[in-house]
Amino acid sequence: MKALLRVVLIVDALMLLGFGVLFLLTPWASLYDALQLVQPQPALVGLVLGVVLMGLSWLAVRAAFDGAMTVPVGRVAGHINWISGVLMLVWLIGFHNPQLTGFGQLTAGGIGAWLILIGFGGVRLAGAVRRRDKAQAAGSKAARRDSPLASQSELRAEPVTRSVPLFAGATSPATPTSGAVDTPMSPPQPEAPEPAATQRTTSADEARLSARDETANAPRPPLHG
Repeated sequence: MKALLRVVLIVDALMLLGFGVLFLLTPWASLYDALQLVQPQPALVGLVLGVVLMGLSWLAVRAAFDGAMTVPVGRVAGHINWISGVLMLVWLIGFHNPQLTGFGQLTAGGIGAWLILIGFGGVRLAGAVRRRDKAQAAGSKAARRDSPLASQSELRAEPVTRSVPLFAGATSPATPTSGAVDTPMSPPQPEAPEPAATQRTTSADEARLSARDETANAPRPPLHG
């Protein structure tokens, strides 16, 4: 569908190029007389219109090869073409202006009908391509959302909060970690036994206190006068 729209844009570019060159040759009166066409007056109007048509032709060629410009330019160019064709037919049939010969009227009527045909075709193709692109974008987005790999990647990207104990009986505030494993704290070590020297000192003090108590409780000899 998009390839067909590119073909329509290329045809449109060639048509615009031909009209642009024709209007750029407005001062050439003998050419218009040979083609039985009405020469634009003043000539400056024909020259300016020729430059504009040449620019539109370049834009259509650019859009035919640039995917981002294909749909919008094809839509706008289509509307310009069919509106121009309708205006040509209205002036030729309804107002009989400009006054042309039989061949000139036939040529102008054919050009108007061709503009309407290619204009509506470009608009329809641009709309179809735009709807298809939207549907493809929505489908790919839904597929990415429903994909299990995408869900796993999202889960891996989320931070994991763990509490790391600082000491026995207390924990630090929750700290975000990424896949880290808590290191278990070592169990409290039993108290070291008292040194042997301390035990010996305690035994000696107890023996001294016991000897003092026995001496105090021993009977005293009688006093001799």
